[in-house]
Amino acid sequence: MRLQRIGKKGQAYFRLILTEHTKKPQGEYLELLGSYDPHKKNLLAKKERIEHWMSKGVQFSPTLNNLLINNKVISADKMLSWKPKVKDRPVATPEAPKAKAEESTAPEAEAPATEATPEPASEAPAETPAE
Repeated sequence: MRLQRIGKKGQAYFRLILTEHTKKPQGEYLELLGSYDPHKKNLLAKKERIEHWMSKGVQFSPTLNNLLINNKVISADKMLSWKPKVKDRPVATPEAPKAKAEESTAPEAEAPATEATPEPASEAPAETPAE
């Protein structure tokens, strides 16, 4: 069972329909079980038919499930109907202070590193064969 949107642009209106999960929500449906007007918060549902299909093992969409629970048509646990998108925080902002700190320490770190580089060691073996 799921909601099927009908109505004009900006004037949403929904049907409660029973359909197979493989069918498009805008297409054919097996049975019309009610309607919902989100502007007036008005839900009209055939409770007996919904209970009949529940006994057959029909699954509800999360939004429809929560809508029916809020209007006390069925008694069940609510489902998570949507998750907010995780916004990627700009990575440059936290790293900018670190980059400045690294730049200030980088020249100090590079100076001792050049002293301890293996370049003198590479010169020593080159001189040994020349002797």
